Amino acid sequence: MARRPVAPNMQDLGGWKAHGGRVRSGLLFRSGPLTGAEGQRAVLANLGIRSIYDLRTAGEREIAPDRVPPDVDYVVVDVLSDLRGAGPSRLVKAMADPKAVEKLLGGGNTAARFEKSFRSMVSLPSALTGHHKLFSDFAEPEHTPAVFHCTTGKDRTGWAAAALLMLLGVAEDDIYADYLLTNQQLLPSLQPVIDRFVAAGGDVEVLKPLLSVQAEYLDAAVDEMRQRFGNVEGYFIKGLKLDTDTVERLKTMFVEPAESA
Repeated sequence: MARRPVAPNMQDLGGWKAHGGRVRSGLLFRSGPLTGAEGQRAVLANLGIRSIYDLRTAGEREIAPDRVPPDVDYVVVDVLSDLRGAGPSRLVKAMADPKAVEKLLGGGNTAARFEKSFRSMVSLPSALTGHHKLFSDFAEPEHTPAVFHCTTGKDRTGWAAAALLMLLGVAEDDIYADYLLTNQQLLPSLQPVIDRFVAAGGDVEVLKPLLSVQAEYLDAAVDEMRQRFGNVEGYFIKGLKLDTDTVERLKTMFVEPAESA
């Protein structure tokens, strides 16, 4: 599946085969941070981006604020605001200190921590409220084309992308393929971070689970969704409190019918 990089880990969500056609290209982009890399604004303008949705915590936004182009709406959707001592901002600050990273990981239970975090992205009140806002806006044409992102574009962004693709009827194998593209897109751009970490005495193996994605993380979110809401339709309607008209608009907006695909 071809992707058009703009920022670290930026991918067009379109192109996947969906129920009744294909996911439309050029409407939604998932991404890492939009902190104003050279040429980034021009590319966003060429894509016609109207809205940027920032899924990060206040601490993360303070460390690396987005540089928003003129005439683009900037919307904060902090899905982890209810999570006490939310880890992402603490981890960003700790990256320069390998000992601090090891302390945060608490004995190497990284996979368990990420699986718990992915469950939180489904069930936290702030996650339900935030995703209600995100998908409500996506259902209105004036908000797209849009970019949604977190700090690395892989976890909070990964769940939001996967949930929408599920709703659109994309096959599970393709949803996981889209999610796992991060391992190709993100890691090369983070090589300077990895090099600095190793130079400071850190073990690169400690970083791998933090800077990559694993199918088990998404498994945890899908399991949480099914346990609480039954299926993806239940998640959008019962969990996110979206009415059926909004859900149907999402399907219509983001699926290009087979006869014109």
